[in-house]
Amino acid sequence: MSGEKIDYKDFAKVDLRVGKVIEAEPVPNSRKLIRLVVDLGDEKRQILAGLAKWYKPEDFLGKYVIVVANLKPKKMAGLMSEGMILAAPCSDESKPVLLTVAEPVEPGSKVC
Repeated sequence: MSGEKIDYKDFAKVDLRVGKVIEAEPVPNSRKLIRLVVDLGDEKRQILAGLAKWYKPEDFLGKYVIVVANLKPKKMAGLMSEGMILAAPCSDESKPVLLTVAEPVEPGSKVC
């Protein structure tokens, strides 16, 4: 069930933050990607999410999501993605459910 074990030192390298989705739109010429603008408190990031099979852009608006904030940017469909939002499960068969917070918190709050 679980993969390789890591030390806390390795886990501490991952910067998980709470972000609030303030913009969402389909990515032109892509059937999979949705372009999100996520407020991380001190900055706003563009994040591309491969969830268009299950979600419409408006489903994201106003949601508080968990963001991997220190992931290297990656170009997809001609746009830069500057992070990753987390969801589970991670398979092509099941609809991913966004990982959110139980109550709104300040955008940019560190997950610990």
